[in-house]
Amino acid sequence: MKIAILDDYQDAVRHLTCFEQLRGLDVKVFQHSAKGQGQLAIRLADFDVLVLIRERTTLNRALISKLPKLKLICQTGRIGSHVDLQAAAEREIAVVDGAGDPVAPAELTWGLILGASRKIPQYASLMKQGVWQSSSTHPAHNTLGRVLHGRTLGIWGYGRIGQLVARYAKAFGMDVMVWGSAASRQLAQQHGLQITHSKDDLFTNADVLSLHLRLSEHTRHIVTTHELSLMKPDALLVNTSRAELIAPQALETSLNAGRPGGAAIDVFDVEPVPPTHALLRLEKILATPHIGFVEHESYERYFQPAFEAVVDFVHGRAIRNIAIKA
Repeated sequence: MKIAILDDYQDAVRHLTCFEQLRGLDVKVFQHSAKGQGQLAIRLADFDVLVLIRERTTLNRALISKLPKLKLICQTGRIGSHVDLQAAAEREIAVVDGAGDPVAPAELTWGLILGASRKIPQYASLMKQGVWQSSSTHPAHNTLGRVLHGRTLGIWGYGRIGQLVARYAKAFGMDVMVWGSAASRQLAQQHGLQITHSKDDLFTNADVLSLHLRLSEHTRHIVTTHELSLMKPDALLVNTSRAELIAPQALETSLNAGRPGGAAIDVFDVEPVPPTHALLRLEKILATPHIGFVEHESYERYFQPAFEAVVDFVHGRAIRNIAIKA
């Protein structure tokens, strides 16, 4: 039985402790994404089992139909719209769901907030080029950073990640206000946080605004140029959740128009991101390559149950966390 692990960009999976579970099995680890679905179908045609790293590969109906030997899909993290569950069910392909963890993405979110607010990457990069205590070589952009203490953090989506980010903000002396579902607002209020009256109020009053929404048909493109235009000219928008929460070109357009003043993002509409991507050309952007969950403990936590499912499947044992049974 042939097993493929997809999109391991840093060749990290083979070095995890939990990878030992697969010793003796026929495993191929792919470090680079295939270009286009045709190439991907050719690459994966002979595999019985696919292990996905989050949403890096999309398994839609067209691709699944071209994988005649596929019997099991193991998801690290939660299954999303990147896997066509109906198509898998019709083919009697078992799909195993994973579990998420809020700590790593919450910590990255806070790192981006702190780094962007104090302009740490800019200062560090220019210092290595011999430029002392400057945040930009362009006079108009060579401005001072800002402390977080006493400023207001807006959080849209008060789930597990949003709750951790709120706790970090309070530790730094920030005011925190929340917008989201009725249940989210009620929980935030129970935690002693300020609740905004509307989405527009959140965008208008936040000095830093962090998105922590699940992607769904309801939330896709929910942030438009209207909301972004309400932000302060020195405000920071942070998105470590899903790129598709923001309407196409809305962030680039709004940053060029001067509201918000900057953005820190970890997610993109196309990944891996081409170096020609419009957002990467903007000095107002602090960008990281979708590393919210990319750290050692999280990888061990994600891959351990996925590899257990693979081993159980190979040996004909019952599998836990099955989203779809073959």
